[in-house]
Amino acid sequence: MEVLWANGTTSASDVCDAVCEQRGWSLPTVKTLLSRLVQKQAIAAKPDGRRYLYTAMIAREDYVGGESKRLVDRLFGGKAASLVAHLAETEALTEDDLKEIEALLKELKQ
Repeated sequence: MEVLWANGTTSASDVCDAVCEQRGWSLPTVKTLLSRLVQKQAIAAKPDGRRYLYTAMIAREDYVGGESKRLVDRLFGGKAASLVAHLAETEALTEDDLKEIEALLKELKQ
């Protein structure tokens, strides 16, 4: 999805060029993934000669928002505070992260 969001309309070969080496995938793997995303209506496929061109049908912000909520629901009982507490307890938050969270909380309270 990141490749589609970054590049707009893209072929399976272009997606593979961007991700296959770093992920250890092959072109058939990419095509399978793209096919599943088409079935879920997350992307659209348009014939272009002997290939298909793929376009994201969901904005990145909408996807990230939905996935974030599902993560919090699934792993932390729907409580974002539990996620933040877990990150703090495992020292996954830097001082800069904490300052950003504090600033966001102050902004939300206003």
